[in-house]
Amino acid sequence: MAAIHQTIAGVLARRARWTPFEIAFWILALASIWLFPTKHLILTETAILALFALSLDLILGYAGIISLGQAAFFGFGAYGAGLIAKYGIVSEPLLGLALSGLAAAVLGFATSFLVLRGSDLTRLMVTLGVALVLREIANRYSNITGGADGLQGVEIHPVLGVFRFDLFGHTAYVYCLVVLFVLFLLARRIVQSPFGLSLRALKGNPLRAGAIGIPVNRRLVAIYTVAAGMAGVAGALLTQTTAFCSLDVLSFERSADLLLVLIIGGAGYLYGGLIGAVIFKFMQDWLANLTPQYWQFWIGLVLVLIVLVGRERVTNWTTLLRADLARRFSRTAPAPQSAALGGAAPAPDRN
Repeated sequence: MAAIHQTIAGVLARRARWTPFEIAFWILALASIWLFPTKHLILTETAILALFALSLDLILGYAGIISLGQAAFFGFGAYGAGLIAKYGIVSEPLLGLALSGLAAAVLGFATSFLVLRGSDLTRLMVTLGVALVLREIANRYSNITGGADGLQGVEIHPVLGVFRFDLFGHTAYVYCLVVLFVLFLLARRIVQSPFGLSLRALKGNPLRAGAIGIPVNRRLVAIYTVAAGMAGVAGALLTQTTAFCSLDVLSFERSADLLLVLIIGGAGYLYGGLIGAVIFKFMQDWLANLTPQYWQFWIGLVLVLIVLVGRERVTNWTTLLRADLARRFSRTAPAPQSAALGGAAPAPDRN
């Protein structure tokens, strides 16, 4: 028994190691602060979208909970951060960020029991309904939220009392990038822990997972709450970096765009949402400048091609490159293809 535990611990330790691809990805993200100083505004939006996509990937890619209402938590966190800053409840942005994420996590916990019931179609309708209800509540109580005119008069103080937000987005981008990295580390730790392995098991077959002793409902509630908190932090970042919040943060389009990001980048490995956010945001910006009236048509066409051709064929050329990087720079055995992007390694051959 001790040998089995030691073997499992060794496998988990190897899975938790950083691959050359991951290190290169975050070095490039850090370098973008100096490489693209004129692009900090769109990079800020990209970092927020990446964190938002990361929250959905935790429940969709790892737990199998499909949702069209992730904007509910995004908007809840956004309005929470705006109201905290407007009425001077908390002056420090980091503390306001934490409180907004906590409030969104509480909302996620309260609504998670609705998601436990029914099939995927039922979950789609329930999550969408939660977002629509919150949007209507925000519109109804316009004396608090500003309604269709948006929440105005939001004043964001300097981060840590030193770093003031500027019009060019320099402080905002660094701030969002640091928050994204910290929460990514948390998500990475979750999915590579025994808790994360149990999520994969119940996604594949919840009945079998329950039969071997995994508390399916409690696992789903826990990951749904964590994902809601991350989405709330992403919404709070948007409010803090723009000093404005409107009903758009609770719209259906925001949840739909999030699914498009995961379609582009792929669900079930953490870097899918991050890479998808970069591609989606810059493709949207480029097409909007190229054809302002028809940019949505071209994005739709790209998504159709990805679905028809298959993401594996589109990204197949990177397989040899990732394997070569693993052989050159990793001291251990070459990382499997899916593990190179933070995903699960294939099961060992028992024959």
